[in-house]
Amino acid sequence: MHLVEEFFITLWGLTVEMAPYLLLGFLIAGLLNGVFSKDWLQRKMGKPGIGSSIKAALLGIPLPLCSCGVIPTGVSFYKQGASKGATSSFLISTPQTGVDSILVTYSLMGWAFAIVRPIIAFITGVLGGVWADQGSTPIQKVEKSTSSTSELASKKQHWFDRIFKYAFVTFLQDISRWLVLGLVLATLITMFVPEALFTEYLSSPWLNMLIILAASVPLYVCATASVPIAAALLLKGVSPGAALVFLMAGPATNVATITVLWQTIGKKTTLKYLASIMIGAVSFGLIIDYLLPESWFTYFTPENTDAHAHHILPHWLMIGSGVVMVYLILQAEILKFIPQKTKTMENSNKTKTYVIEGMTCNHCVANVDKNLKALSGVNDVIVDLQKGEAIVDGEVDELKIKEIIEGIGYTFKGKK
Repeated sequence: MHLVEEFFITLWGLTVEMAPYLLLGFLIAGLLNGVFSKDWLQRKMGKPGIGSSIKAALLGIPLPLCSCGVIPTGVSFYKQGASKGATSSFLISTPQTGVDSILVTYSLMGWAFAIVRPIIAFITGVLGGVWADQGSTPIQKVEKSTSSTSELASKKQHWFDRIFKYAFVTFLQDISRWLVLGLVLATLITMFVPEALFTEYLSSPWLNMLIILAASVPLYVCATASVPIAAALLLKGVSPGAALVFLMAGPATNVATITVLWQTIGKKTTLKYLASIMIGAVSFGLIIDYLLPESWFTYFTPENTDAHAHHILPHWLMIGSGVVMVYLILQAEILKFIPQKTKTMENSNKTKTYVIEGMTCNHCVANVDKNLKALSGVNDVIVDLQKGEAIVDGEVDELKIKEIIEGIGYTFKGKK
C-alpha cells in the first residue's frame, strides 16, 4: 500500500505543477485555432527555397499539433502544391513544440529549456527544409473547390466551438491519453529508476544521448507529454543535453509517422527528415552540455529538487488547476466512449460507407472530411473516428475515394 500511496502522491504533484500552464496553453491553442485556418496555413507554404522553410517553421512552432496530427496536415499541404522543403520544415518544427508544451516546459524544467526548445525547433525545421529542397521538384497542385462544403461550414462555425470547444474538448481528447501516459511514466521513473544509473554507470553525456535517441525515434509521445518524462530523467541524473534530445526527438518521430511519410513524400525526403531531427537534437544537446552555462539548465536536477517551491503562482491556484485538469481529462476520455449525436443521412443508392485505417485523432477526422467533401459529386460526408469509417453521400467513383484517402496518408480498406 505504501508504494501505491507514493505513486499517487508523486503523480498528483506532477499534475499540479503542470496544470495551470496546461490550461493556459490549451486556451491559447484554441485562440490560434479560431484565428488561423488550415486553408490559410496551406496558402503560406510557398515555393521551394529558404523563405518558404522559414515561413513554415514560424507557422508550425506555436501550433499544438503532435506527430499524429501534424502528419495528415503536412501531407495535405504537400498534396496541395507545397514544396518538399516547406512541408519538411513544417513536419519537423511543429510536433517538437507548441504553446502548451512551451508553458509546461517552463513549469517543470525552467526558463532556459522553455526558450531553447522553440529556437531549436525553428533552426532544425529551416535547415531540414532547405536540405529537403535540394534536388526536388514541386508537386503539381491538385484541383480543389474554392468554396467546398467544409470551408463554408468552418466559416459558419460559432466562435465558441472554434476556440473553447476546440481547446478543452477536441484538442484535449487528442492528447489526454498520451498526457496521462507521460505523467505515469514520469512517476515510475521518479520512483524506481536508481539515481546511480545515470550518475555513475551511464555518466557520459554522449552515452546518455545515444541511449535516449535510440529510445525516442520509434516511440510515440506528444510534445506536452514528453516534458514530465524529461524532467524525471533530469532528476535521475541524465545530462540536460540528453533530456533535450528526448524533448526534440520523441515528439517529432515514431514508427507510424515514418511509415506514412515514406509512402507519401518519398524515401529520400523521409530520410532527410529523420536525419535533420536526429542530428539537430544531438548537436544542440552537445551545445547545452559543453558550451552553455550549466546553471541555466539545473532547474530540476538531483541537486536542486526544491526548485519548484519558488513558483510565483499561489498554492490554491495550482491545486484548483489540478482539479480542473483531472476533471477535463476524465471528461475527454469518457466522451470517447459515449455515442455522440451526429447528423444523419438518408439511406439511398448514393450513400456508401468506407473503412479507413490510420485515423488517430480529431485532426485526422477533419482532414478526411475536408478532402472528401472537396471531391466533385460528393454531397456530404460523415467521418467516425471510433469506427474508422466515412459515410459518403454522392455519386463518386470508389477509385477516386481510394486515391484521396491514400494520398493524405491513410489506408483505404474499401466498402463496409
